[in-house]
Amino acid sequence: MEDKAFSISLAKNPVISVNVIPGHFTTNNAHSNNYLDVSGLKSNTAVARDVARELAIPYLSSTLVDTIVCMEKMEVIGAYLAQELAQDGTSVMNSGDVIYVVSPINNTYGNLVFPDSAIKWISGKNILLLIATVSSGRALNCGIECINYYGGKLAGISALYLASNVKQEDKIHPLFTSEDIPGYKLYNTGECELCKAGVKLDALISSEGYTELNR
Repeated sequence: MEDKAFSISLAKNPVISVNVIPGHFTTNNAHSNNYLDVSGLKSNTAVARDVARELAIPYLSSTLVDTIVCMEKMEVIGAYLAQELAQDGTSVMNSGDVIYVVSPINNTYGNLVFPDSAIKWISGKNILLLIATVSSGRALNCGIECINYYGGKLAGISALYLASNVKQEDKIHPLFTSEDIPGYKLYNTGECELCKAGVKLDALISSEGYTELNR
């Protein structure tokens, strides 16, 4: 599939780029005609630092952040983002402060929870939620519900990618959106135009990456 991929770059920082793979993809609740591979942004430490600098911009001078909650393997970027938000500077809101970086876990019932040792960094704290991709909004809502359950105060939401159909898109600061991908379509399960046209699924996609189905 990757032989069909094309690259898109962030206009103001071309070092930050991702591959887009056209095809027919499914998550556990939606289908799409493109897969955006953000794994390099999460794993390449040099690029992750640039990503963190861009994600920090909306918050540097205006938003108090005590804790960054990372979802979908965003811990590397989260650590750099904490450094950016706590850098020295008279106009930096969190200058010199300690910012914690934590991740929720799935319990035996599949619900997101925080370990007891991390609750003190959530309850009553100003939380920046960091997530890789927001397509249907389901994972994002789970993260918000988890933060609310533990008494955290949501100070902001940042993502590497945001689909324009998400209801809370005006509250999210993304690097890329579906408008950056020509012809991008997202379908609810059962309403997929590709399925109706008899196009076979190419891969199952998740926050971990993709798994081909038609090898």
